[in-house]
Amino acid sequence: MHRIQRTARSARTTSTTSTARTTGTARTTTSLVAVTASAALLLTACGEGAKGSAGGAGGPVRVGLITKTDTNPFFVKMKEGAEQAAKKSGAELSTAAGKFDGDNEGQVTAIENMVAAGVKGILITPNDSKAIVPAIEQARKKGVLVIALDSPTDPQDAADALFATDNLKAGELIGRYAKAVTAGKPARIATLDLAPGVAVGQLRHDGFLKGFGIEEGDPALVCSQDTGGDQAKGQTAMENCLQKAPDVNVVYTINEPAALGAYTALKAKGREKDVLIVSVDGGCTGTNAVKDRKIAATSQQYPLLMAAKGVEAVVAYAKNGTKASGYVDTGVTLVTDAPAPGVPAKDTAYGLDNCWG
Repeated sequence: MHRIQRTARSARTTSTTSTARTTGTARTTTSLVAVTASAALLLTACGEGAKGSAGGAGGPVRVGLITKTDTNPFFVKMKEGAEQAAKKSGAELSTAAGKFDGDNEGQVTAIENMVAAGVKGILITPNDSKAIVPAIEQARKKGVLVIALDSPTDPQDAADALFATDNLKAGELIGRYAKAVTAGKPARIATLDLAPGVAVGQLRHDGFLKGFGIEEGDPALVCSQDTGGDQAKGQTAMENCLQKAPDVNVVYTINEPAALGAYTALKAKGREKDVLIVSVDGGCTGTNAVKDRKIAATSQQYPLLMAAKGVEAVVAYAKNGTKASGYVDTGVTLVTDAPAPGVPAKDTAYGLDNCWG
């Protein structure tokens, strides 16, 4: 039997639509709290009132947040944003998370429990964009508003709306930056990617190529390795690329852990000062790495804003029937202390004021 624990508090590629370019950021940190069909589901409720309702006269609006994991700093910040918005609006927030990035079964269980508990809306970062769809469809049939955060469902319109970063744009910004910085020099580019078939990785990769002004197969691309967004795998990937192409001078990475892994490998070869590393995410660790000049620039996304807007949308739906739909771009900013001509950017002071983790 699933256990529901409540506590009361006073309280980040196609052109079919503009939204198809927005999928979630790569997450690799494993949660310490298991949420699976065979294990106890932990739901934590916060907000005004211990006996909330779906938003009628009997109590506050109930909102559910289901993240991929609950220890990854990106999702910690997302939860923080949802909690702040719930407190501000007087809503009651219940949260759940998967045991690991990819735990679809745990998320299905969370949806079922939240619907049974009477939530008016569910915010979810899908672990499996396709496999989660049947559970979402069942929730929507029962009048629950479902908003995907960070990562879209597949198909995207399986959820009522998507609040997320434009990952193609995030990649394009760092591609434009790298092109401007290396202007006039022959580029020897290594791409440290996510994994085959993962949309966020493909979008960021494609955006980087677009921003740099090249296409797949260009001779400037001398090495491509998958990292899973992991620091240790990023280091190994960079070591492999240095063996294959010792003259690499530009490194694109799917996220900042992979970038720091690449930096470690380059430093071991005495190459850390003459290779340009660019990345995506904008977590506090990554932003500090930009400040320390380990990473030249990163595209920062905003998980707190995704969640806050999601809570606001559910409250609006409960109170006046306004239903969020389509894609809402939650923004991306290039962060660097060495700006390049023609590429808009903010410095690391701004980045640290807005980072997560």
